[in-house]
Amino acid sequence: MEGGEKMIRSYKDLIVWQKAFKLALNVYEVTKKFPKEEVYGLTSQMRRCAISIPSNIAEGYARHRRLEYIQFLQIAFASGAELETQLLIAKELGLVGQKDFETVSSQLDEVMKMLNSLIGKLKRYKTNA
Repeated sequence: MEGGEKMIRSYKDLIVWQKAFKLALNVYEVTKKFPKEEVYGLTSQMRRCAISIPSNIAEGYARHRRLEYIQFLQIAFASGAELETQLLIAKELGLVGQKDFETVSSQLDEVMKMLNSLIGKLKRYKTNA
């Protein structure tokens, strides 16, 4: 192990999962402020997407096969894109304030970059397919 890196024993040790988990919690907090009529609309959609990100990271990691892992990471990435779209809609509709928008957007952007990087590294790695 180089640079004091921690041994990965579980998906919970993955920094991308930890950040995605915190993002999901934050989306729940932000959507609590949405009007009640949105409970089956954007609130539900955004929460499902946010939960899907760490869930798919975990499921892919648990598969122990690189190609399946990549597939689940790609699903997590797609859920992030979906969440990004819904967040923009919520902002345009005035359902989310600027501060909450910036916080969630920043968290999401970081998770998306990490997922993209991890997918790229796993695609370049040639063994354990």
